[in-house]
Amino acid sequence: MEVSIDMNSQQQAPSKCYDDDSRPKRTGNVLTASSHIITAVIGSGVLSLAWAIGQLGWVAGPAVMVLFAFVIYYTSSLLADCYRSGDPITGKRNYTYMDAVRSNLGGFKVKICGFIQYLNLFGVAIGYTIAASISMLAIQRSNCFHEKGHKNPCHMSSNPYMIIFGATQLVFSQIPDFDQIWWLSIVAAVMSFTYSSIGLALGIVQVVANGSIKGSLTGISIGDVTQMQKIWRSLQAFGDIAFAYSYSIILIEIQDTIRAPPPSEAKVMKKATLLSVAVTTIFYMLCGCMGYAAFGDAAPGNLLTGFGFYNPFWLLDIANAAIVIHLVGAYQVYCQPLFAFVEKWAQQAWPESKFIVKEIRVPLTPTRSFNLNLFRLVWRSAFVVLTTVISMLLPFFNDVVGLLGALGFWPLTVFFPVEMYIAQKRIPKWSTRWVCLQMLSLACLVISFAAAVGSIAGVLTDLKVYRPFKSS
Repeated sequence: MEVSIDMNSQQQAPSKCYDDDSRPKRTGNVLTASSHIITAVIGSGVLSLAWAIGQLGWVAGPAVMVLFAFVIYYTSSLLADCYRSGDPITGKRNYTYMDAVRSNLGGFKVKICGFIQYLNLFGVAIGYTIAASISMLAIQRSNCFHEKGHKNPCHMSSNPYMIIFGATQLVFSQIPDFDQIWWLSIVAAVMSFTYSSIGLALGIVQVVANGSIKGSLTGISIGDVTQMQKIWRSLQAFGDIAFAYSYSIILIEIQDTIRAPPPSEAKVMKKATLLSVAVTTIFYMLCGCMGYAAFGDAAPGNLLTGFGFYNPFWLLDIANAAIVIHLVGAYQVYCQPLFAFVEKWAQQAWPESKFIVKEIRVPLTPTRSFNLNLFRLVWRSAFVVLTTVISMLLPFFNDVVGLLGALGFWPLTVFFPVEMYIAQKRIPKWSTRWVCLQMLSLACLVISFAAAVGSIAGVLTDLKVYRPFKSS
């Protein structure tokens, strides 16, 4: 990564090779921005939606999903307007979410935002490592059942697969910055549509085979679970749905890859957001509802594991392989902003350190080379190793997904975008618009808190029976 210097105060007329902030010309557009968003949004979260709808039922499940889609689109539009301070065409750029908070709110809120954002990104890396290992384990189990019969216990551990996924991320994490992973995002977006489509198709086939649509208006019945479990699971379902839509924490970073105006980056980002949220909501509705229709109250936490490990095993293998490839890209989309933040901080703290700032040119071909930075190599490798080890200790997919969604949803998706928009547009306190925005924020806070409580209850329940590093 290039040495990050704050050049906001040195805005100048864009040249043929550089933008108005003297950085290399950005080349992103609606397509690349949508690819980044879809890669971030249609992640492993889609696999838990059938389970989430199963807890809420046919009425509340789809309604909550549409509600989250609307809130995400609306608050993302507010956040997109915060990329530039002042004029939407020529105003000072904010390169990261924290920069936007610093420009519009300032003070202690910047540190709070940074802590929550980067803690959430750290958590997402853990969640994606767990999800990838589950899919790789599913491939091995389906092949085992196919060869030895489905009565064979096929004991195995997910730990080797977490190590394989971590080793892959060690390589991809050395890609210097966000703008250079656009191709990885497009591949990952294609993979996400692949496994979502397979899950949808298998759901339809299962419904046809059942001869009826399963499920109820109110979700899983008390009797199958206790009344308290019903409450915890319903709250956790909110967290799962919130996680499935979570991408606001990297929206500004995605917007910073869009080519300079006209039109303004905010307009392009709003189009990309609308396109992405519409596409993902349709996919979520189809996958979640079809999964619930196929399995009813028995809908699994990971949709693809519900169709059996042995028939049609080859199609499930393709779907699970697509999930793994997608998560390789999604991991990078989420972690690149965290990598950039730590490296920028280190460069500013120790600008004279050759270990931190020196770029070593490594020839790859006669015409291409790779810039190796020793600090980037050590720090990013240590990060990947740490997230892999934690994933091996806490492999609870549903609960981790719900907790991450709950913790990140209100502050990063709703509170800061609303507060920045109010500050930027100078909306008068106690005006109708101000009151409506604050009511939206308060309602989402209640939902976030409730979902977090439900997910923590789920983690505590899992820990009672879990033994680390044991085969399943």
